Amino acid sequence: MSKVIYEGWMVRYGRRKIGRSYIHMRYFVLETRVLAYYKRKPQGNMVPIKTLFIDGNCRVEDRGLKIHNGHMVYVLCVYNKKDKYHRIMMAAFNIQEALIWKEKIESVIDQHDLNAANGNMVHASFLAKAGINPDRNVSSSDRESLASAEDEEENNRSLMRRTTIGNGPPESVLDWTREGDSVLSNQSLRIFEELSEADYLPRSCGRAMKAVGVVEATCEAIFELVMCMDGTRFEWDCSFQYGSLVEEVDGHTAILYHRLQLGWFSMFVWPRDLCYVRYWRRNDDGSYVVLFRSREHPNCGPQPGFVRAHIESGGFKFSPLKSQNGRTRTQVQHLMQIDLKGWGVGYFPSFQQHCLLQMLNSVAGLREWFSQTDETHTVPRIPVMMSIASGSVSSKKGRRSEDNSNQSVPLDQLHSAGGNSVLLDEESDEDEDYQSPEPEDELESVKAENAMKQADEDQLDQLDLSCFSGNLRRDDRENSRDCWRIPDGNNFKVRSKTFCYNKTKIPAGKPLMELVAVDWFKDVKRIDHVARRQGCAVQVASEKGLFTLVINVQVPASNHYSMVFYFVSKPLVPGSLLQHFVDGDDEFRNSRFKLIPSVPKGSWIVRQSVGSTPCLLGKAVDCSYIRGPKYLEIDIDIGSSTVANGVLGLVFGVITTLVVDMAFLIQANTYEELPERLIGAVRVSHLELSSATVPLLESSPTHQLNEALNC
Repeated sequence: MSKVIYEGWMVRYGRRKIGRSYIHMRYFVLETRVLAYYKRKPQGNMVPIKTLFIDGNCRVEDRGLKIHNGHMVYVLCVYNKKDKYHRIMMAAFNIQEALIWKEKIESVIDQHDLNAANGNMVHASFLAKAGINPDRNVSSSDRESLASAEDEEENNRSLMRRTTIGNGPPESVLDWTREGDSVLSNQSLRIFEELSEADYLPRSCGRAMKAVGVVEATCEAIFELVMCMDGTRFEWDCSFQYGSLVEEVDGHTAILYHRLQLGWFSMFVWPRDLCYVRYWRRNDDGSYVVLFRSREHPNCGPQPGFVRAHIESGGFKFSPLKSQNGRTRTQVQHLMQIDLKGWGVGYFPSFQQHCLLQMLNSVAGLREWFSQTDETHTVPRIPVMMSIASGSVSSKKGRRSEDNSNQSVPLDQLHSAGGNSVLLDEESDEDEDYQSPEPEDELESVKAENAMKQADEDQLDQLDLSCFSGNLRRDDRENSRDCWRIPDGNNFKVRSKTFCYNKTKIPAGKPLMELVAVDWFKDVKRIDHVARRQGCAVQVASEKGLFTLVINVQVPASNHYSMVFYFVSKPLVPGSLLQHFVDGDDEFRNSRFKLIPSVPKGSWIVRQSVGSTPCLLGKAVDCSYIRGPKYLEIDIDIGSSTVANGVLGLVFGVITTLVVDMAFLIQANTYEELPERLIGAVRVSHLELSSATVPLLESSPTHQLNEALNC
């Protein structure tokens, strides 16, 4: 018997072949293995418009915010990795409802029965109940599939306390890095200024400054308000004059035009404007990150009467706090590092500081905005975004678009059909069900794990690593550039043996495998299966009877880059979690392969965009697994995720200024598998794109071209 997991009205979102988007209200029903939607609430044996069988190969992709008739909807795409064109696009007018659906569908995917035959029987029974022949597709579904195929796809240690705005005197001697969130009261606004200056920035670009405050509202409500660029922004941002959309890159990235209202000797100083890229994402802990960085755009050139300022780094971060006296609280951080340009910056040093403080005061504006709204007042669920070219549109076009919009369902009617939003307290991957062991068993297990860990470390110490090499050099000096080294494993926190009942994490310690070489490749197309390359570290290890895990991180750009890590060890221990991962199926691997990232050195915008939250790579991006004799290669396609592509857009341009740490491990989900152990870790320092080389692969286009020229 199929069981209804969740149901309700949602928006069916799509894009026609002519490029225009459309939305329709549809009634979605999620059952134990099937997602379907109808034109109205189903009764009896009503036939669904479209169905999608849910199994372990399915994925819920966050497409972010999409613009339709000047309004925004939050879009989700549910698809099967084996057939990406068979998918369902659904959207909501508020992010809370979309997150609930995302969580429900992912819970069904996670509970997928490995017996595929049973799963197919469930799907067949659903279709039979609806009166559909399982061997044929629904005609209306086919028509919508054709249309959907066109869809687009912490660190405050370098800051010092500056002043306090609100109740209470400045506390300039207090070491703010030791403060917790509880120190921050709801009535104060703290401002920090960066101590160090970056040598790669112009002298006119001042130090970064950050404002931190507490707002009594949910992260979702604050996020939706900040994303608005309409008249509501005047009510909380005193530096805002005008904003418009230049280009919608994807659901998480947009190019915006922004005019500043600075109010500093306006008779003598020209006003400033901005053209910048805005990227946002939601983290697993429920926090939101919105990042800014200036960018030139052909449709947003210099405007007469304005000086084009430059944002080097900036954005917001909204982090949920524990409720106080029954009131929801959120910590809001707003950082800006801006070069206001023009002659006023050089003649009046206070000009830059005054304007920057005015922009940071928007945190206080957010607090006041929410404190003055009663419980019946809600944030607009559809942020309105005007196009920068809207002013040049003729009245005839305006009438035509108005007529087209009247043919669709009115927005007010769509809103009312969506129902009330429910705040989702999304659980992280750490909040899973475990069976707690008896204390005596736990003590014996801890002793056994310690003995096994010591034996693994002894094996690694006996390995001769002098015969391995890669084209990216190893350099253990602190300030070296364009190189790699092995970071301290204790810098990463992993699940402890007692994680099953107290959720504690411990320093990871020494990894299971040894990183012996790193290659930095580029080519005209994506580089797959690098382990087949003659003379690589995999073949050297195989000759010595060692096992190799190859992690190939594929980065799309003007060229296709690959950062390849080679981890070696003695033959795998039978029955170990690592052995199960290596010899398991792709579904098991995708559910367990985890990355812990970190950016020890880099700008605030990069640190926030990369984050430090553990990520299950198999669920975030497409991973291909190649099992060969004495090796397993994992090809990680970063370009398969729109969110990851947004991060790359911010990071790739400043990659030479960064120090990046990455730790790889297999997630432990049962008490017997705990504690977690790192497979290995690497630190890449100030990488140069020019140092990447073309690999000599048999199928490499560049290699074939070179051979043809030599002939």
